[in-house]
Amino acid sequence: MHLPLIDDFLALVFPKTCCLCKRSLFDFEDQLCKVCISRLPITNYHLRPQNNDLVTKILGLTKPNLVMSFLRFTKKGDSQKLLHQLKYRNKPEIGVELGRIYGQILKTSGFQDNWDEITPVPLHSTKKKRRGYNQSEQFANGLHQSLQIPVVLSIHRKVYTETQTQKSRLERLQNVSDVFGVADSNLIKNKRILLVDDVMTTGATLISCCNLLLENGARVVDLIVIAAGKT
Repeated sequence: MHLPLIDDFLALVFPKTCCLCKRSLFDFEDQLCKVCISRLPITNYHLRPQNNDLVTKILGLTKPNLVMSFLRFTKKGDSQKLLHQLKYRNKPEIGVELGRIYGQILKTSGFQDNWDEITPVPLHSTKKKRRGYNQSEQFANGLHQSLQIPVVLSIHRKVYTETQTQKSRLERLQNVSDVFGVADSNLIKNKRILLVDDVMTTGATLISCCNLLLENGARVVDLIVIAAGKT
């Protein structure tokens, strides 16, 4: 446990800086400064969660109720910079902070009573051990902080799959078919589940997980990602 004087000394020598603009953060800021938060490319899909391009993308392949993305993904944009630090620069705190911010937006919009539990898309144990954390789980933890909805790890990844980055949509769908499993269907039955992931491109991973939850008795499944693009 740090003493106040030690905390002040550490803050002086190693000041916390914004993940985007690198400006020193105030005590009331965490990971992102207020200016950069105000400039985030927020999609506002929570205002039309059943009528946006993400719904169209997965139409006919699964049956979620609501589909939302916090940020619009653009190459070399702020959303990509944040995701890169979250996934590859050992910055799990960014995922928590983004979840907390979006959770507050959802709470203000009346979504806090929509779900019984939050379920992150899982990483394979090998990849999680190498990275040290699951970025989608960190995002889920941030949503939990704002919405006070429990995070339940009801899905696990049975098979280690190669990166999806260079694969076509069909190849991605084939690559994640039958790679996820459920340890205890009692965690899922009759539950209103918020399924979360870091990014949606083709939607293949989310489609597979959503179908698995529905097949195991989930009453309804909604989808939320940190960022998504139109590709």
